[in-house]
Amino acid sequence: MNSFYVFSGKKIKRFIYICAAALLAAGIVYVERGNITVFSESAPSAIYSVPTEKKLIALTFDISWGEKRPEPILKVLEDKKVDKATFFLSSPWSKTHPEIVTSIKQSGFEIGSHGHKHVNYSALSSEEIRTQISTAHNVLTELTGTAPNLIRMPNGDFDKRVLQVASDLGYKVIQWDTDSLDWKNIGVDNIVKRVTTKAHPGDIVLMHASDSCKQTHEALPLIIDELRRQGYEFVTVSELISQSSTEGKEVRDSAWLDDSLEDAAGM
Repeated sequence: MNSFYVFSGKKIKRFIYICAAALLAAGIVYVERGNITVFSESAPSAIYSVPTEKKLIALTFDISWGEKRPEPILKVLEDKKVDKATFFLSSPWSKTHPEIVTSIKQSGFEIGSHGHKHVNYSALSSEEIRTQISTAHNVLTELTGTAPNLIRMPNGDFDKRVLQVASDLGYKVIQWDTDSLDWKNIGVDNIVKRVTTKAHPGDIVLMHASDSCKQTHEALPLIIDELRRQGYEFVTVSELISQSSTEGKEVRDSAWLDDSLEDAAGM
């Protein structure tokens, strides 16, 4: 007796999506191969998270433009009594919004650099990279009275040259393990779910306080409440790093690949 299988259109469509997602992720890895090369132990590397058994987590907020979102986010942090978080500020934005920079500093939050021009530094010459980082450094130092030593590159873009120049200038390059995707405005519930289900001890969470991210301040109180319910303590990135002599994660980890697959498949 001959046998055969009947595949529904829905199953076939899902199979095609998964295959396409896998191919897309593989393509991304190939294109990003300059960023995911395994560096030698002596070479500088980016920090995505910190290995620790303690339930510590760092909430981070990038700001590069606008003035409507920072204050509501600061208000949520104040109301929820979260006094430790890290803000990565671009220098052009900081120069035009010194009063918000002051509010962040006076609230006791850690301030890191988000560079100067919001471009991919891996496309620049080594001297241009140095100029961008140094320009931002001087602006933030003047505005805050404290020289930053953490930097998150614009667009999270870097290569080995960027890492080396940043290290030469005394910076640690900070990435993230959990991307809230608040920059996509995917909905409050989805933002909350992504952060609270992907969070893990030593995690660095990426969020934004630029005006283009319209739902972060609404999702943030729910994220804080749920992470606390799970037993997490909020710390700055520097405090997180101090928990371990981490070497960072030179290779994009499985969480990043899973995110790429989910985004590609629309899951």
